[in-house]
Amino acid sequence: MILVTKWFGVFLCDEQKIKKHVLFDKSPKSIAQKLAAIQKGEILPEELQLAQKRMKVADSRLSKLGKPVVFDSSFIRPEDYSFDADLMHKSMVELGKVRTREPLRPDRCAAQAIRAEDDLIETINIMNERLHEWYGLHFPELGDYVKDEKYALAISENGDRSTILRDLGVEIESVGAELLPEDIEILKKFATSLSDVYRMKEDLERYVEDRMKHVAPNLTTLVGATLGARLISLAGGLKRLSQLPSSTVQLLGAEKAMFLHLRSGKRPPKHGIIFLHPSIHRAPYWMRGKIARALASKASIAAKIDHWQGDFIGDKLLDDLVKRVEEIKEKYPEPPRRPERRRKQ
Repeated sequence: MILVTKWFGVFLCDEQKIKKHVLFDKSPKSIAQKLAAIQKGEILPEELQLAQKRMKVADSRLSKLGKPVVFDSSFIRPEDYSFDADLMHKSMVELGKVRTREPLRPDRCAAQAIRAEDDLIETINIMNERLHEWYGLHFPELGDYVKDEKYALAISENGDRSTILRDLGVEIESVGAELLPEDIEILKKFATSLSDVYRMKEDLERYVEDRMKHVAPNLTTLVGATLGARLISLAGGLKRLSQLPSSTVQLLGAEKAMFLHLRSGKRPPKHGIIFLHPSIHRAPYWMRGKIARALASKASIAAKIDHWQGDFIGDKLLDDLVKRVEEIKEKYPEPPRRPERRRKQ
């Protein structure tokens, strides 16, 4: 006997014959609820009702009820049981509504937050460049005394060149041109907007830090909140990250370089976004690939434990990584020798 579940019911088959069946209620919402439960890996009451000893199942989801096998169930047609295509269409629409209304996983919020932070960084760079170029017409020397957020804050609070110089306690003769009061006023508003973006970025950083400590404590301890959130974002979620092999985790974020390698035969990448980890980007170039491999392996373990809500072993994973990095540094202190080119006779 083989247990088969279709979108309109559950069937117990013997070869190509249907022995028993339980049909779903002909309500799009009811069918959608059943399909949503199936997608989440749950076993339906109708499936338990038809379950027998020593039977087989056509879906690996039902492996607790029997041995999964490949089975052609195309002979079970919905029109034979008065289920038409219009009902299936309505049920699929309802299924979409049911799945989108489900509570969000916390890791999805962390992934969206880190993407928002990246957007703000890009915005800050663009606005900063524009502010420096624009205000530089009036006070080009200001960039020598204040940087980044303080640059925008100085203009936002003071605006006029003489006021900023007095506030900084500096006496210099600027080569900048004079600006009209209305020019200074709009520059102050622009600088205020940039300061607000800086503050929003800081708020997002604190949010990601706090969220990641709850969502993925082991991964956060190992690679930090920001890098951990980027890995989750690139993988498509903590669950997906926990399912990826460490070799894939190592190359997350380097997809373009990998495709270029496959297409043109160029050297394959040794690491992706995990290059941002200090143990990799501070290491000599010939050690980075080995350290990236070790870090990806530990990150994969941390993601699995966090997804399945296991015990906290982040400190141990970090200690093991530090020891492995030291071993690599001791074993490979010098760069590998390049093969000598043969001279043409």
